Amino acid sequence: AMSPSNNSNPYSTALFAGLWKENPTFRLLIGLCPPLAVTTAVKPALTMGLSVIFVLVCSNIVVSLMRNLLKPHLRIIMFTVTIATFVTICDLFLKAFTPKMSEILGAYVPLIIVNCLIIFRAEACASKSGIVVSILDALGMGAGFTLALCTLAAVREVLATGRLFDIPVTPDAFVPWLALQMPVGAFV
Repeated sequence: AMSPSNNSNPYSTALFAGLWKENPTFRLLIGLCPPLAVTTAVKPALTMGLSVIFVLVCSNIVVSLMRNLLKPHLRIIMFTVTIATFVTICDLFLKAFTPKMSEILGAYVPLIIVNCLIIFRAEACASKSGIVVSILDALGMGAGFTLALCTLAAVREVLATGRLFDIPVTPDAFVPWLALQMPVGAFV
């Protein structure tokens, strides 16, 4: 429904593939550590999703710009160093401006460095495509990842607490499913 009607356009394909056709969480099942760990509430899920979008866009830009300079045996090392740089920027930004959210997300922000979604997009798209396609791919994949995180988080938050963004949304008779606040709740 959200995919473009003209699949031959590389720009629309790059942008819309991550929303559903190649959604990293729901279709490709990659980068599943955050969906399991940070989807107990929508706020941390959204923060993680935006962090991943930032890292994806920035790392895809850099990888795309250096794609013709990469030697095969140095490719993964350069991807990791590039991704680590932007994850560090993101982590320090969260610590400086949203310390409470940084504490809630804990080690999961630094773990973006080894998130296979980021490395996969660097390898599958940015190392082979121009900068515009790489940016659109990052935005599409990041948006699809964020939508998946927020969808899981909304369901888990409502069923585990009866609230959404700390606003009661269930009747008083609702009995929360506390197990949904644990990582196993993401599987349920």
